[in-house]
Amino acid sequence: MTKSIPSLGFNPACRDCPRLAKYLDRIREDHPGYYARPVPSFGPERAELLVVGLAPGMHGANRTGRPFTGDYAGILLYRTLYKYGFGSHPGSDDPSDGLRLFRCRITNAIKCVPPGNKPLTEEVRRCNHYLADEIAAVRPRALLALGAVAHRAVLLTLGEPASKHPFAHGAVHVLDREGRSVRLYDSYHCSRYNTQTKRLTAAGFEAVFRRIAQWLRGKR
Repeated sequence: MTKSIPSLGFNPACRDCPRLAKYLDRIREDHPGYYARPVPSFGPERAELLVVGLAPGMHGANRTGRPFTGDYAGILLYRTLYKYGFGSHPGSDDPSDGLRLFRCRITNAIKCVPPGNKPLTEEVRRCNHYLADEIAAVRPRALLALGAVAHRAVLLTLGEPASKHPFAHGAVHVLDREGRSVRLYDSYHCSRYNTQTKRLTAAGFEAVFRRIAQWLRGKR
């Protein structure tokens, strides 16, 4: 089983964002069985692909302690990872399900679930050092940002101006990371809202992963 491996410097007891810390305290009272703490990343310590989500889902990662595990958003993500050879099986219901990731690691721009799934700008910035440390440690060749917030968080860690790299589903941004080229791929988030409204379709999501997989294999 691939364990959830904390990123370099990750603090599972972090309370740097007062609003989020108080929200987690309330969740633990209302849902005693929930993980309800900052959620560590999932996957190998070194990976070619780093998938960056928004934040733990209230009844997904915030409940189970593993990114995109146990909620609707994880259904499409892990099914697609499996299809393109990044996962050992297509489902992710529980951290004890034996799922392994290959050449891929999953993290979030925000480590704690925010109220209404909407982090404040200052919370994204305050949490950004964890993502920066992780990118430096994992050394991915490709990053996949699931949504505009994750996209901006990645650019912030790399010191890249958002104005030069606008978010767009299917967009690819070639960035410089310590003298080496890193590609940032964009996709709409695989949330229930986006998939049910057809803003994001399975075919559209798979097209992004197909492009990533082809590039990592040296194909264009």
